[in-house]
Amino acid sequence: KRLSRAIVEELKRLGISEGQFEVDFSHTEQPNGDIIIDGSRYETTHSGYDHVEFLISTNLGEDPKPLVKVASGGEISRIMLAMKTVLAKSERLPILVFDEIDTGISGKIAQVVGFSIKELSRYHQIIVITHLAQIAALGQSHFRVRKETVKQRTISVVEHLNPEDHQKEVARLLSGTEITDASLRSAQELIDASK
Repeated sequence: KRLSRAIVEELKRLGISEGQFEVDFSHTEQPNGDIIIDGSRYETTHSGYDHVEFLISTNLGEDPKPLVKVASGGEISRIMLAMKTVLAKSERLPILVFDEIDTGISGKIAQVVGFSIKELSRYHQIIVITHLAQIAALGQSHFRVRKETVKQRTISVVEHLNPEDHQKEVARLLSGTEITDASLRSAQELIDASK
C-alpha cells in the first residue's frame, strides 16, 4: 500500500493527476505444487510462488487494469519514472539508467519528466538516452551517440560534447537536421532554464 501511494504521488507530479496504481499478488493452485499452505498446493517458479502484476488506471472512474494492457507509451514512460523515483529513495542505487524514458511524451510533460530526472540526479548518477531537446538540455554532461560503418561492421561512436556542441545538438533535436539561428536561440533558452 505504501508503494502504491508513493507511486500515485509521483504520477501526479508527472501529469497523471487521476492515476491509481496497485500491486496485485496472486498464487496459482496446482495439485502437484511444491508449496503447501493451509492444505492447498501452489505452483512455484525460479522467483517464488507469488505472481505479481501492476495495475493502473490513468483516468477518473476507471478501475485499475493490468499495466501491460492499458497504458500508452507516454504513460508507461511516466509510470516507470515514478517507480524508479520511489524505489531510488529507499534503495542505495548509485546509477540509474533511463533508456528512452521520453517515449510517447512531448512538450510540457517532457519538461516535467526532465526536471524530475534532474531532481533525482541530486542523489544518483543518471544516464539518460533521449531524443527530446527538453530533456537533453537539462544534462550536466551531454554525449552524442552515432553509428558508423567500419570494415563492413556497424559501430557506435560516443562523443562528449563541449558547451557549444551541446547547444547545437539541442538545436538539432528541436529542428531536425537543419540548425537555424532560431533553433540555436531556443536551444540556449532551454539550457539556461535548466540552471
